[in-house]
Amino acid sequence: MSEAVRPFRIAVPQSDLDDLHARLAGARWPAESPGEGSTRGVSLAHLRELADHWRTTYDWRAAEAELNRYPQFVTEVEGQRIHFLHVRSARPDATALMLTHGYPSSPAEFLDLIELLTADFHLVVPSLPGYGFSTPLSGAGWTLSRTARAWAEIMRRLGYPRYGVHGGDIGAGVSGAVAAIDGDHVLGIHVVTEPLTAAATATFIPGMADNLDESDPVDKLILDRMAAFRDEGSGYLAIQNSRPQTIAYGLSDSPVFQLAWIADSFEAWTQLPVDRDRLLTNVSLYWFTGAGSGAAHTLYDQAHSSDWGGPVSAPQGFAVFGADETVRRLVPAPEGTHWTEFAHGGHFPALEAPADLAADLRAFFGPLS
Repeated sequence: MSEAVRPFRIAVPQSDLDDLHARLAGARWPAESPGEGSTRGVSLAHLRELADHWRTTYDWRAAEAELNRYPQFVTEVEGQRIHFLHVRSARPDATALMLTHGYPSSPAEFLDLIELLTADFHLVVPSLPGYGFSTPLSGAGWTLSRTARAWAEIMRRLGYPRYGVHGGDIGAGVSGAVAAIDGDHVLGIHVVTEPLTAAATATFIPGMADNLDESDPVDKLILDRMAAFRDEGSGYLAIQNSRPQTIAYGLSDSPVFQLAWIADSFEAWTQLPVDRDRLLTNVSLYWFTGAGSGAAHTLYDQAHSSDWGGPVSAPQGFAVFGADETVRRLVPAPEGTHWTEFAHGGHFPALEAPADLAADLRAFFGPLS
C-alpha cells in the first residue's frame, strides 16, 4: 500500500464544461400536473430556473478557483483514492479538526466555515469515498466503519497524534465511528443534527425509538415524523438502498437529473436560505466526478451492513439546529455532554448558519485542546 500524500488541484477540462452546457441546453422537460407545485418532488419552474442559471450565469471557473485557494491532496487507502483539503492554521499549536460532510453534499459545504475556523484549527476536510474527487469508487464495502478506519489512517499520515472530529448526517456517523475506532487519538467528537434528521435516523438505527410512548405528546410528534419519513420522505434513500446501479445511469448521464436529485433534498431539508451558487458548486462536483453513482453505492453498502459503530469514550458535543424538544428524547447524550440548541437552521448548518456552527466548535473543542 502506498502511503504517498500527493498535492492535488482541481482542473475540470473545458470539454467537460462545454458538454454540461450542451446537455442542459438540450434537456427534455416533463409535464407537471397543474397545481401540484413541489408536493410530488422539486417543482418544474424551480428546477428550470436553477438549470438555466447553471448553464448561463453560474461561473464554475470562479468556484474552481475558490476551491483551489485551499491546499488539496489525494492519497490511497485500501485501494481507494481519497481527496481532502488540508488547511493549516497560522498557529502551530492549533487543534487538528477533521470535518466530514454528509449526503448529498461535499467539502464545498464547508467553504464558508473554513475561514471562520483557521485561527484556531488545522482543518482536514475529506471527500467521502465515492464522492467528489474521491472517485472512482474502488469497489463495494465502503461503510461508515471502513471509512472511519481510512480517516484515522489519513490523520496518522498527516502526523496528527491528537485530533477532533465533526460531521452531520453521514459525516456524523463516520465521526462517531472514528472516535470508536481511534479513541486513543480522538480528543472529542462534535456532531450536528436537527429534528427531522433525528426522527429519520431513528427509523433505521436500532434502539433509538424503543422507549417512545405514543401517549406522550413529544414522543407522538417523533413517531409521526418517523412515519412521515417512511411514507413520504424516504424515496430517495429507498431506491439507492436497493437499486444503486439502476439510478446511477440517470445520475451519470443527465445533469438535470443530478440537479433535481440534490435540489429536492436541499429544498426539503433547509430552513434558512442557501446561496444558489453554493448549491450549484456542490451539484457541479457531483456531475464532473460522477459522484452520484458512487454515493448511491455507498448508501447501499451501509444499508446492508449491521455495523453502525461502537461505544465512544471521547468527550461528545452536539449542536441542534431548528431545535425543539424532540431531539433530546432521541439522542443518548451522557450527563455533562456539550449540548447547544439553535432555533434556526436545518440539515446543512455549515451553509445555513456557519458563524453559529463555528462558535460552537470553538466552545466545544477549546477546553479540550
